[in-house]
Amino acid sequence: MLKKFSAFPGVAGPVVVIVMDGYGQPKNEAGSAIAAARKPTLDALFAQCPNISLRAHGTAVGMPSDDDMGNSEVGHNAIGAGQVYAQGAALVANAIADGAIWADDAWKQIVAGAKAGANGKAGALHFIGLFSDGNVHSHIDHLKAMVAQAKVEGVKTVRIHALIDGRDVPETSALDYVVPFEAFLKELSTDGFDARIASGGGRQYITMDRYDANWPMVEKGWHTHVLGEGTQFANATDAINGLRAQHPGTIDQDLPEFVIAEGGKPIGTIEDGDSVVFYNFRGDRAIEITRAFVEDDFAKFDRVRAPKVTFAGMLQYDGDLQLPKRFLVAPPAIKDTSGEWFSKMGFAQFACSETQKFGHVTYFWNGNRSGKFEGETWQEVPSDVVPFEQRPWMKAAEITDAMIAAIKSGQHKILRCNFANGDMVGHTGNFRAATMAIEAVDLALARLLPVIEAAGGVALITADHGNADEMYELDKKTKQPAQNKDGSFKAKTAHTLNPVPLVLFDKVSGGKLGLKQTETAGLSNIAATVANLLGLEKHEKWDESLLEVK
Repeated sequence: MLKKFSAFPGVAGPVVVIVMDGYGQPKNEAGSAIAAARKPTLDALFAQCPNISLRAHGTAVGMPSDDDMGNSEVGHNAIGAGQVYAQGAALVANAIADGAIWADDAWKQIVAGAKAGANGKAGALHFIGLFSDGNVHSHIDHLKAMVAQAKVEGVKTVRIHALIDGRDVPETSALDYVVPFEAFLKELSTDGFDARIASGGGRQYITMDRYDANWPMVEKGWHTHVLGEGTQFANATDAINGLRAQHPGTIDQDLPEFVIAEGGKPIGTIEDGDSVVFYNFRGDRAIEITRAFVEDDFAKFDRVRAPKVTFAGMLQYDGDLQLPKRFLVAPPAIKDTSGEWFSKMGFAQFACSETQKFGHVTYFWNGNRSGKFEGETWQEVPSDVVPFEQRPWMKAAEITDAMIAAIKSGQHKILRCNFANGDMVGHTGNFRAATMAIEAVDLALARLLPVIEAAGGVALITADHGNADEMYELDKKTKQPAQNKDGSFKAKTAHTLNPVPLVLFDKVSGGKLGLKQTETAGLSNIAATVANLLGLEKHEKWDESLLEVK
């Protein structure tokens, strides 16, 4: 059990952790929707309350290097676990580098399945996933290595179903990936080996839905990748250029589906006897398409036909549900999370967010665990299925309603929530909408914080990574927003490498509590800080607390 904290007996009321998703702290306020927003509550918090900066990217959250941006999954893993684990990108890169991935049974079964095929005819090996080097959901180098290895091991036909990014990378950068990759495939396609891109579409248009928010996206992806239905083009380069001409102003993540065909016939439908690898390593946007491939009783949409394939995920996307059962690289085994240990101590916990981030304050927070710990209550607020720039307030008010009700009930000692606005709206590239998103969160805090104070509680206000803090691509020399040829600013839709804040809202200790800034302070230090606020020592595996007791 966790020991008593000798320096502080703990607050009488609840301890509340508030995650402002996508709220970073830029070195330069040029292009920052946060700086441009009207946010009196947040301004007052930073002026009056103890606050420090936390690392939320790179090695601080388990990514391979400090050039890698953080994301919501690894961020919430770190906050909830109180520890840093090597994450998907690093795990996959290491498995490829040392060859462990090829020696594993899962890869061997994928290769054997494609070579055996069905009805005496060899099958194809299909790769479906996000097609960029954003290193948040996937990395194109992982795909490249697998295609090359497939040829070495005697697979004759490879087809790639490319989900165009423009979200974790610049918004119209698709050809920067498609053109050289098609050249790579052409060079590799010798001696009877045939590898080509077969279909694709924008990641926000097909296939990559999450949290059951928009199953028609997945259905559209199924019809594209499996059935070969969509606007036909001769190759992926022509597809990107053609779709941009047909849909002027549409950024990559929103491009419609496309199919590569010869003589009017799709070159890469998925058939009985084929093998399929969904090569994203991040789980949230991989689970639904995985279910469509592996569930015999699947009923979310009419698949028309369900080919009998050998399927694998890059990782296992849900360990509790064993989705999928076959995976190429084992995910990190996250143990001794804060949720687990606070449950063991008998504390009732409450978690709330809207659909878009509900899995982050539950599944990812609890160490990639679907089930609740004893004493946990989860409340999901259904997200609107509309483009986020059209409703940048999202469900901030409803989440606040739920949190206020939970606090006033007196039933929960530890509460947590996520306001998704800064991230989800930040990803759209719409600057004005992003300022409204931040303002909506500010209004939510203005309602929520007085209730925490009245309950004798404290709050830690933080973020999982940056996004709305850099809405424009910055010129490397001038550090000012870069411009397009027409004079407009180049929108940035990806996460940032900036630190995030940690603010201690405390109106109950009489000024006894503060926060200490350290060089290594990161998201993983929050769990121990919460423990100290509860009057407990941290678990031995957790990173150090940032709480100062005066």
